Amino acid sequence: MNFLIISSVTHIKGNNQFFGYAPYIREMNMWAKHVSKISVVAPISNRQISVIDIPYEHQNIEFIAVQPLSLLGISEIFKTIFHLPRIVYLMIKTMKNADHIHLRCPGNMGLLACFVQIFYPNKPKSAKYAGNWDFSAKKPFTYKLQQWILNNKFLTRNMQVLVYGDWQNASKNIIPFFTATYSEKDAEIIVKEDVNLGIKFVCAGMLVKGKNPLYAIQIIEKLYNDGNNVSLELYGDGIERQRLQDYINDNNLSDYIFLQGNQNAEILKNAYKNSHFVLLPSVSEGWPKALAEGMFWGCVPIALPVSCVPAMMDFGSRGLLLDFNLEHDVTLISKLFNDKNRLSQMSKDAKIWSQQYTIEKFENAIKNILKP
Repeated sequence: MNFLIISSVTHIKGNNQFFGYAPYIREMNMWAKHVSKISVVAPISNRQISVIDIPYEHQNIEFIAVQPLSLLGISEIFKTIFHLPRIVYLMIKTMKNADHIHLRCPGNMGLLACFVQIFYPNKPKSAKYAGNWDFSAKKPFTYKLQQWILNNKFLTRNMQVLVYGDWQNASKNIIPFFTATYSEKDAEIIVKEDVNLGIKFVCAGMLVKGKNPLYAIQIIEKLYNDGNNVSLELYGDGIERQRLQDYINDNNLSDYIFLQGNQNAEILKNAYKNSHFVLLPSVSEGWPKALAEGMFWGCVPIALPVSCVPAMMDFGSRGLLLDFNLEHDVTLISKLFNDKNRLSQMSKDAKIWSQQYTIEKFENAIKNILKP
């Protein structure tokens, strides 16, 4: 099977391999196990390979490099218009030769591919919509347009659209899905350090405004100032990093709040094991892997109620749903500090729920998607 992937993820070539953002490539390697060839249409960069980049693991890979598509600014729009004919031509050509077409959405490449795939109604297709499928949520027009096309049974035929959560009024194209990081073999008994010795929080993800890392810091700052022995480790990098570091320095928070930067999966796994809470006050998520990963290791999740997050937390029984009001949210967390039985039960329930979603179960679900 020639499995075609169309994605906006920027790749890097090095050592005769193609690298990309580790969580994405790790998932695509699971799909690649079940096909004889993979073709990838995606942008490529000459930047250095970083600690969060890993390669595709397939012996038969064809990479079709294209220019990234951007509509941010006049010059970017003109560049996109200039490169558009070539990209459309390459999509038509690769879709024609593919046995299965797989789109990664939302994104500009995914949007363009949503239009091109209309002309291949008989080809087996799948799309992974990795964002928030909730139509009522605030999001860019291009995201909503992708949703509308993917949800439309007339325009989008012979396709399974994998989305996070179970949504009302979805077409038969739409398949509730999930993702996984850990194997059944990884599950182990975790004994958390007594909270009386210190309460540890971890926050993982890109340091960008949409993830609200500053709000995570402010929560811990307020909890500390209220007399709680708390600490926070933030993993990830992004354009907000310097601003966060300045805030930590200006407010003398460096004794208990730490920016750890991008780290590999093993270091992040140990951080989850040693933390009591995983904190993610993000305003836009699909399936927040940081929450699911933390829950796998017994961290109690704390997040805003976006996308499928409320269902992940059983609407508050195995996690805390934030209100984005600092006083309210700090009070909510503080109450849990004082109820150790509830805290322990939440940790157990979070772990039991997350450990259902293993790599083995994920690969079986992928096999079903790829069945002729």
